[in-house]
Amino acid sequence: MSEQGGGDWVALREDDGRAYLLRRSPGEVKVKGLGRFDAEQLLEGYSIGDRIRVGQKSLTIVDPALPEARRNMARRAQVIGAKDAGFLISWMGIGVGSRVLEGGHGSAGLAMHLANVLGSEGTLISVDSRPDLAEVGQANMERLAEVLPKFPDWHLIDGDMTEIGQVVSSVCGSLDAAIIDIAEPWHVIPSIVPFLRAGGRLACYCPTTSQLEKSWESAQEQGLVIEWAGEMIERRWVKASKGGVRPGNQPMGHTAFLLISAKIAPYEEE
Repeated sequence: MSEQGGGDWVALREDDGRAYLLRRSPGEVKVKGLGRFDAEQLLEGYSIGDRIRVGQKSLTIVDPALPEARRNMARRAQVIGAKDAGFLISWMGIGVGSRVLEGGHGSAGLAMHLANVLGSEGTLISVDSRPDLAEVGQANMERLAEVLPKFPDWHLIDGDMTEIGQVVSSVCGSLDAAIIDIAEPWHVIPSIVPFLRAGGRLACYCPTTSQLEKSWESAQEQGLVIEWAGEMIERRWVKASKGGVRPGNQPMGHTAFLLISAKIAPYEEE
């Protein structure tokens, strides 16, 4: 799947960052938080950058991008958020043209971030054994393909990660990166490593320390070098009522443990 986003979509942005995606097309639609209206009639005479009033809300019309698409995504499973997705993409060197395997598609939280950086030259293979969860992610990705100006060659596979080799071989030959977000990553690591190029990276997203440990051991058994393991902590700050800024009341933002490993050339036999 590789489609070019068009100019049919716009986002109506509240001043606090909340946004609503609209397609300029005739016919009444219902948008949660805004109400029912004909989007084409509502937007007639308005352009990107204008302020528009819808009901009691005053909003700015903007070109939609990943943040607006994520705020409007449907969710049925816990998603990898911007904090962890951004770190993984940066550390693993994923960018335009990369060939990436995603294990555990779910609602497409990670896949949306990957699609945003891969561009039309990139390849993304998403695998999920739960069709009921993956269909939500598929809908989110299909809409993102209409929003983004460039979208990767994307394949959604219903199946077992241990049997993904034939798909990888036929789609892109080898992988630059693989990110595994399933209950037992250590079982599928041996099936993925042969398709990683030398220098390619494999990451595991582990909710518990026992999952992190077993994934760590499995990666090392397959000859991978552990480059980074740990957690990303997010701490938000707010403006104080009497001046200055201070930490907000939200809890420290731990979500999961991350393991990043790399494939190296085999050692020569002595």
